[in-house]
This record gives sequence, structure tokens and C-alpha cells, in this order.
Amino acid sequence: METRWVGPDGYEITGAMCGDRQVLRLRRHGEHVADCFSVDELRRHVDLADLCEVIALPFGERPARGRREAAR
Repeated sequence: METRWVGPDGYEITGAMCGDRQVLRLRRHGEHVADCFSVDELRRHVDLADLCEVIALPFGERPARGRREAAR
């Protein structure tokens, strides 16, 4: 699963490859802003304290036993 961070004003950061190097790809409202080679470079564009990691929650993936007990 891809790790992704979002921030105010439509900023989104994901890991990506640029040639043979890993970068932090910064987008704003879906438009490419920069490929940053370090966190220091990224913080020139966004306030790192404002970023939140996006975590996918496993909705609907309860074990079958739990579903039967809930129906009782």
C-alpha cells in the first residue's frame, strides 16, 4: 500500500521514483509541484507539522464469527 500524507490547501505527498532515486512527490490540487530528494527540501514548500498520514481502515473485514455474534 502506498504511504500518503495530506495537508491544508490541497497538498499531497507520496513516495515516487525519479530515475533511480526515491523522491517525495509534492502535488497541490492534483498538479505536480516538486520532486523533493529530502525532507529538508520538502519543508521549503509545506509546513511538515500540518501534514497528516492517510490510513486506509479495513471496513467490512470482520471475521465471520463476529458477524454471527452481532446478529444474535
